[in-house]
Amino acid sequence: MPKIVNCLWFDTEAEDAAKLYVSLFPNSKIKSVSRYPEGLPGDRAGQVLTVEFDLDGVTFTGLNGGPQFPHSEAISFQIMVEDQAELDHYWNGLIAGGGAESQCGWLRDRFGVSWQVVPRRMGEWMSNPRTGAKVAAAFMPMKKLDIATLEAAAAG
Repeated sequence: MPKIVNCLWFDTEAEDAAKLYVSLFPNSKIKSVSRYPEGLPGDRAGQVLTVEFDLDGVTFTGLNGGPQFPHSEAISFQIMVEDQAELDHYWNGLIAGGGAESQCGWLRDRFGVSWQVVPRRMGEWMSNPRTGAKVAAAFMPMKKLDIATLEAAAAG
């Protein structure tokens, strides 16, 4: 079976992004860095071309391809967390240094990559006809999710 690798296009920030991400996720590391060779169009010889990194067993490639393809919320990564402390760790780490909060557990990091930081039980709550509407009503006005409030909505 082929392996699927997530490739994230950056202007020039792939290595900085990889360093941030591996600092936040357990069992993560930068595996390799390649550089633009001499002789290609543009003036990037010696600059970082790609960064291969693993985030807790998931492989990513960061590509410094230039400014023509910015990130959007059309693609995001979900981080499924167990508790509020874990949610706060990822949320705070990813918005640090210029990231931005969005609605309903979404954020954009300082590199423009969109993330959703959500409780692991969210799928269970949302797929249950008894709890889905109550949990949705609770999280719709939130930016960073409050797990205790979501649990209370699901229970109530």
